[in-house]
Amino acid sequence: MNSCIEVSNLTKSFHGRCVVNGLSFQVHSGEVFGLLGHNGAGKSTTIELLLGLQKADSGSATILGLNAGKHRKEVFERVGVQLQASNYQNAIRVDEICQEMAALYKKPEDYHKLLKEYSLEAFEKARVDKLSGGEKQRLSVALALLNQPEIVFFDELTTGLDATARRDVWKHLKDLKKKGTTIFLTTHYMEEAESLCDRICLIKAGKKLIEGTVKEVIEKSPYGNLEEAYLWFMGEEVVQ
Repeated sequence: MNSCIEVSNLTKSFHGRCVVNGLSFQVHSGEVFGLLGHNGAGKSTTIELLLGLQKADSGSATILGLNAGKHRKEVFERVGVQLQASNYQNAIRVDEICQEMAALYKKPEDYHKLLKEYSLEAFEKARVDKLSGGEKQRLSVALALLNQPEIVFFDELTTGLDATARRDVWKHLKDLKKKGTTIFLTTHYMEEAESLCDRICLIKAGKKLIEGTVKEVIEKSPYGNLEEAYLWFMGEEVVQ
């Protein structure tokens, strides 16, 4: 199976604190890959290093065979990104942010089509800050797909959503996978990872604990579900 993301011995420290610690993993084309860990485990920093938004202290990371820091324009034409801290201009409308984002790409998707696909066509003239949490997250997905990417990154996409809105987003991601798009997501919701991911990598304090399919990770623990296996790998007591 072809690897579209390669991470090898990636390391990054901030102010003397090691945030990503010798991290290595691969992501295969067409799969949903989950990077799992507690808040502060280094998940977002790993994505930023992959995308060239931060410079690694050592190690290497490539997307589609390219170093994003050196080939940023080429990578961003082929990759979609929703980062955890997505900030929009005050009072900007949905259609305005779509037009601004589409202008960044050579061959953008028709944003009207994406808004319809993600049940947002009724909000085209609405201000982004007036959308509900679920609507904002669906908009984040649509914006990440404007350049028709081969790989899309979602960083804690469903944090703060209620169960109904979260499952609605899951459905859209599953539909996206069926189209052959590679999905890289970070989450601390084990139910989400179990529902969506083909393979996962668990990290603690920036260091890899285990990588494999959800089934493989569970089977390497004493437990029968991912949440309990996750806590066991993290060295935390599972309350019976």
